[in-house]
Amino acid sequence: MIRTNSVTLSMLPAVAYRQKFASGGSGVVIVRSDATQPGIASISKTSGEAIVSANTPRDLYPQEAFEEAIALTAGMPYRKQGKPKPFFVEAADEEAVAQEAPVVEDEPVPEVETVVDSDEYQRIVDAYTDKNGRLSYALLNKELIQFAHSSEMVSRMLAAGEDEETIRLYIVGTKFRNVTENKNLTDEQVLKMAALLDEVSPKGVFKELNAELRARFAERKRS
Repeated sequence: MIRTNSVTLSMLPAVAYRQKFASGGSGVVIVRSDATQPGIASISKTSGEAIVSANTPRDLYPQEAFEEAIALTAGMPYRKQGKPKPFFVEAADEEAVAQEAPVVEDEPVPEVETVVDSDEYQRIVDAYTDKNGRLSYALLNKELIQFAHSSEMVSRMLAAGEDEETIRLYIVGTKFRNVTENKNLTDEQVLKMAALLDEVSPKGVFKELNAELRARFAERKRS
């Protein structure tokens, strides 16, 4: 199971964590210590704001609480679980809680994506998570850029006129295969894990690597 950090909210007796949705996008779940029903919201891909599910009681989970949860969990890895459960649920009530089907007015809130439960994704998260539980994109990009500079294959690809997307996939794929110790990862799997990391990142997970590649392309054109 993917390690994730729950954060404590200041305005409610509650904790919150990020959740990945199978249809794409992400959201936050808030669980109060004094209530059996959790609050769920997706995160708008355009504004970054919380879109609270229709089944979430707004008196228990105000909009401001979700905005705080989004801010505090920014950059944290996703939690892998089917349905969120509150702190205290009687055994007889678990089925009723599990059957809750929140419907977000703007975006759906489906089941979480199972790919985040893979051993390979776990190793990547572990390798680049700092002591505060946040993914360190600076460290990830630093290692990718170092590899790009030292790799003879990257130099040959640049000289051969390969496009940026192809070179980036080679760099990221090679690094992910080394970190996960799985040489059989397909490009599709690499791209899927990269997409998940990119959604966790508030600025784009490969921002520095992309800038470095653009600089290398510009240097190649001048020479």
